[in-house]
Order: sequence, then C-alpha cells, then structure tokens
Amino acid sequence: MIDRRLFLGSASLAATVPLLGAAGCATSRADLTAASSSSGTANPGALPVGFANESGRFSDDDVLVYVVGTDLTTGGHCRVDAAGTPHPVSESDNTDDGYTDYSIPLSEASGLTLPYMSGRIYLALGGKLGIRIVADGNGNPALQLPAGWVEDDHGFDILHDTVEFTHNEDGMFCNTSMVDQFSVPIGIRLTGAADQTTGTFEPGGRRAVFDTLAADPDFGVLVHDDLRIIAPGHALDSGIFPADYFDPYVDRVWSHYAANDLRVTTNAGTFTGRVRDGRLVFDGGVSPIARPSTRDILFCDGALNAPNDGITGPVAAIVGAAFNRGTLLSHADQPASDPEEFYASDISNRYAGVFHEHTVDGKAYGFAFDDVGDFASYVQDHDPSALHVTLTAF
Repeated sequence: MIDRRLFLGSASLAATVPLLGAAGCATSRADLTAASSSSGTANPGALPVGFANESGRFSDDDVLVYVVGTDLTTGGHCRVDAAGTPHPVSESDNTDDGYTDYSIPLSEASGLTLPYMSGRIYLALGGKLGIRIVADGNGNPALQLPAGWVEDDHGFDILHDTVEFTHNEDGMFCNTSMVDQFSVPIGIRLTGAADQTTGTFEPGGRRAVFDTLAADPDFGVLVHDDLRIIAPGHALDSGIFPADYFDPYVDRVWSHYAANDLRVTTNAGTFTGRVRDGRLVFDGGVSPIARPSTRDILFCDGALNAPNDGITGPVAAIVGAAFNRGTLLSHADQPASDPEEFYASDISNRYAGVFHEHTVDGKAYGFAFDDVGDFASYVQDHDPSALHVTLTAF
C-alpha cells in the first residue's frame, strides 16, 4: 500500500515550499534504494499510459497533461515528455512568466509511457498550471507544485486534479486523491496480472458532491463555485473552517474510553487502550496518543502521527480513520469494517464521506488514512501492462 504518511509530509506545505521532497510522491526510502540499481536507460519500465476524455465539457485540445516527480534511477526531480522520457528539472526551465511549461496536450499524449518514477499525473482543463523550479535546502532543483487549496495560487482558477503513483521494479502503485482538494472526476484502470478499476464517479457524481457539500452548514465553506472543493484541513488553516469542529466528539471519546477498553487490531496483533492522564494509553509497546485537535484529525498528523514502526503507526492510523469516519464511539473494536456505518455520526469528516457515496466502487482517498480497511481509491499490480486514466463526465 502507498504510504501516504510520507507523501502528506510534503503535500501539506504552503505553495512557497517545494512540494516534492527527496522521497518524491507516495514512495518510501526502500523504493528509492531498490530502484537506484535499475538500468538507467531513457525509460526503464516504460509503462504505457492511455487517456480517455469523457468529460463532456472540454475537448482534447483543452486538456493538458503533466507528469512530474522523482526519477527513481537518479533520485532527482524530473518531468516526463510526450514520448515518456524523463528529464531532470532545472531552474532554467522557468521560462513562462517565471513558471515552467511541462504541459503535454492530451491530443499528443498517445505515446506517453511512465519510467521508473514516483510522482503525479496532473490533468488541467482549460489552461496551464503553474509549476516552478526552485532550489531546495541543499541547492538542488526541486518541483514547486500547484497548491489547489490556495486562492492566490497560479493554478487556482484552472480545473485540475491528479493521479499519484509509484512505478518501480516491484510494479505499479497508484491512486486518485481528494486529500488536498477536488476539482475533476478521474477514474483509473490498471491492467496486468489483474484488471482493476477505481475512482470512477457515478453518473452525476461530481455535481452531487458539490451540491451536497455546498448545502452542508459546516462544510459548505469548502466549495468554491463550480471550480473546486478544498479539503477541510486546508480550510481550517485558512481560517474558514472551525478549528474546534471535532472537539465535542473528542470529548465524548475521551470520556467513554476512560472507563471502557478500546481494542485496535493490526497485523502485529490486538492492542487494548484506555484514556489515562489525558492520553490514550495502549499495551504492547504502542506510544500513547495525546488528545488530538481537529487539525490533527483532518491532517492525520500531530497527535495522530503514524511512524513507520509497525506498532504505533498502524494503531494511530486506525484511530485516526475512526475519528474521521465517526466510528470511534460506536465501535470499541477497530477498525470498523462496515462502510454503511461510516460518517453517520453527527460529527465526522463529511467532506471525505461524500466522495465514497458517489464513486462506483465506494472507494475514495478523502483523508490520509482512508486506506485503513481498504477503502481508498488505490490499486497496485506487480506485473503491470498499462495504466488508463479517464476524465469522467461532469
């Protein structure tokens, strides 16, 4: 499974900071080490990528494709051209009013392949995105990517969304995501050892998502006309979403589990916890979880940070998912597994919930721990033959 804990450490930064760090997008240091021994040819792996424009609103000439990320053969940031060849980025690429022009018109993307890299496929509809190359802390050229949740960002007024992926010698690992924002309905199909499709919206799904959230008394502030919906964590940081939204629910959870056991089952076993001295304390060597703030819950960070230790990390991820899904009070045994019971609490991450309601397979990546229980719009294949990306109907 893609480790979004590493990815979000970059994605939550402001637009003035390079969004892709040395680890790239949704990859691990182990991936980088394994890939560094690959052949180093122009496009090792060369995974074909096909695109279908079923938006019903934009012609192929109005759709631009960007493929950017970390070249896993070099560890440096790269962009990919229409032929699928990776090129290292350079500050000299900032030739378009201070921005790069890495765009590939959809009509010219029929020969696109993915090298061994970890990154994003951006789809921009009706205009160019602002991708700038800056020097990172070590003086190396780094990608500064669009921040769709920032109103004065260069690409805010352009409809755009992404597919996140890691493609290496072990296979293809990819997902759609609404963790930061939602603008364009995208479905992905990965073929190879299996034939898997995810992320596809039901007919009218995009409109239903916008209308449902616009009518919500708490989450309506996230909707920006018909342009995009900003994730509540970013809206909180902008001062338009209540910083205490989850506080009443956290109070009830902390009170309940001061007198009752919470049992969390991971691959390492079942851990039992109770609230003691203001912290959720588990047995089995799990680090105590401090009382989380609303921001901690929405970003799955802070008190809910999930280290890659095999013990505390999985427990924190499951607790974080239960907070977002509103199942922590109703289920003393976690993770809860029935999606019909998710987001039913009076306080939950309804931003994430609405995407699950309107995708064909019920899967979406609405928050960082949405992979708990396999409810994320994520697919993987260890013998991939092609990736297909579809702009579904608006």
